[in-house]
Amino acid sequence: MKRIYFLIPNIEVAKKIVNELLLERVEERHMHVLAKRGTPMENLPEASHFQKSDFIPALEQGLTLGGFTGLISGVVAMLYPGGPMLAGGTILATTLAGAVFGAFMSSMVGSSVGNRHIKQFADAIEKGEFLMMIDIPRRRVEEIEEIVHRNHPESRCEGTEPTIPAFP
Repeated sequence: MKRIYFLIPNIEVAKKIVNELLLERVEERHMHVLAKRGTPMENLPEASHFQKSDFIPALEQGLTLGGFTGLISGVVAMLYPGGPMLAGGTILATTLAGAVFGAFMSSMVGSSVGNRHIKQFADAIEKGEFLMMIDIPRRRVEEIEEIVHRNHPESRCEGTEPTIPAFP
């Protein structure tokens, strides 16, 4: 999945784009609209906490870093004389413990930090524009960009994000 970013000038255009994308078989759960705080969304698919924060990237980074740290800790524990006798079990346990701890701690931090990919759109959002994020398969990126641009030249495609996790 890839995420396409569009800046849309007003709510009427945003509603039309959502309806057109629904007709193109883009599920509503793959569309996320972000607007200035206090702006009525009028049945637009609003961006959730996962899209507004760095929760998912922080979770992935914490899982990786914590797992690596746990692996190194397990290997170091095996090097000391009198260390644990079950080498594989010790390394596995410390790796899993490190991954879980790293994922938990970093996701807590990430949930309190704004999404680094949407910070570049903060000024436009504050001016009253709407940011629409659409998660679609790679093969449909050009098709969706073309549909939005053809029907709504006043909206601006602001690029794509390389890879989106499938679960949020």
